[in-house]
Amino acid sequence: MRREQLLDRLRSTPRWDVLVIGGGATGLGCAVDAAARGYSTLLLEAHDFAQGTSSRSTKLIHGGVRYLAQGRIGLVREALAERATLLDNAPHLVHPQRFVVPVYRQWDRLLLAAGLTAYGWLAGARSLGPSRLLSVDDTLAALPGVQAAGLVGGIAYMDARFDDARLAIALMRTVFDLGGLTINHLPVTGLRHTRGRVSGIGARDAETGEAFEIAAQVVINAAGVWGDEVRQPDAPAAPAQPAPSQGPHVVLDRRFLPGGDALLIPRTPDGRVLFVIPWQGRLLLGTTDTPRADRPLEPRPLATEIDFILDTAGRYLAHRPTRADVRSAFAGLRPLLGAGGGSTAALSREHSIEVSAAGLVSVAGGKWTTYRRMAEGIVDRAVAVAGLPVRASTTAKLALHGSPGAPSDDVFGTDRAIIDRLPGAGQRIHPAFTLSEAEVRHAARSEQARAVDDLLARRHRALFIDAPAAIEAAPAVAAILADELGWSAARTAESTEAFRRVAEGFL
Repeated sequence: MRREQLLDRLRSTPRWDVLVIGGGATGLGCAVDAAARGYSTLLLEAHDFAQGTSSRSTKLIHGGVRYLAQGRIGLVREALAERATLLDNAPHLVHPQRFVVPVYRQWDRLLLAAGLTAYGWLAGARSLGPSRLLSVDDTLAALPGVQAAGLVGGIAYMDARFDDARLAIALMRTVFDLGGLTINHLPVTGLRHTRGRVSGIGARDAETGEAFEIAAQVVINAAGVWGDEVRQPDAPAAPAQPAPSQGPHVVLDRRFLPGGDALLIPRTPDGRVLFVIPWQGRLLLGTTDTPRADRPLEPRPLATEIDFILDTAGRYLAHRPTRADVRSAFAGLRPLLGAGGGSTAALSREHSIEVSAAGLVSVAGGKWTTYRRMAEGIVDRAVAVAGLPVRASTTAKLALHGSPGAPSDDVFGTDRAIIDRLPGAGQRIHPAFTLSEAEVRHAARSEQARAVDDLLARRHRALFIDAPAAIEAAPAVAAILADELGWSAARTAESTEAFRRVAEGFL
């Protein structure tokens, strides 16, 4: 999967059936769905796969306890069905996770028990297990490190966690498995029209500056919170998407909650829930909502947001975390639907599909859990717009790239055998991480890693779990990438420095 080979294929293909703009969850899902139906499929990503919102989630594949409280029964039922599908199709990346809600008032215990019982029922035959009332002793055993004073018990229920960026990489690899093509660091420069209809795009290679004119039967705009940059030039009268919501997260050492169960705080002062989740050997805490008018590629959590998360979690933990305990902090921009103003916690994560008069298919909203169902509907619409032969979606039963067919804790799944044959197998880059030299080489050869940031933020999650250690690991990673990609000394130093600048926003 050398880049020049990918570009050669792009140059030699006169027209694509389906062209997708955006390499996040929605775009990759659309590309997988289209390729699985047998349409010639191309996906272009301006930066790196999942570099924006799709690598910055709360790492949950879930129905949404909060949506149940809001009465969105249909949304919860659909999401729980998709949870089951992902557990089947990507068992190396999506895993069951037990959550425990500590309760400090008996009335709250009764209300939460009723709600979480309904949550389990909505999963039907694909339930991961019923919710359970826990005694005080059971709750303390499940959540060592929880605040014991005033505790009257707890409630346990099942959901699922995942690695969002690694799932994106698995989707990218699946597109290739199905005969499609995806290329990162190749931004679209504009739409092309023939007789008033969208007939392709212009694009430019971010690395070489080479320009491309690419023809397609239909173009899907799945650029997420940046979708208006594609959409509005084609439909100037269309209303702008609502401003996004920023969702911050902080990462702590496991000593604050050393057990295997996750903690759910059922209601924060801003009307959300807060999760404390074991993830990648650390604890992930998130999230809250902050409206944001701009759309930066690298949003940074506000100091007030970090303090809010630490303070809220500290009320439920025996040892209150402080700023000094934070190993990494990051934020994602959520594409939301709904009227402007007020709390973004009340806005919808559901999606909408818009077709412009010129035939551009744009999608807004959505979330990781339901990416596959979203993609199915988007491709159905795109096929109708383009007049392509109608073929049914097959992704409900499609195992994603690397799937070993059974639960596994190795994110590489069946690719592990390939990695173990590469130079540096088992040789760790840094003592804080599992990342090996061979995994860096694999990322360069097979996963389109083109920069230190691509590697340490998304092919491996080092930046998200320990930013200072990731900065320390960057020179070693850069040296291996330089060997694999033929970088000059100047290019190696440039990629290392660029990563350091990004990583400062996680400190």
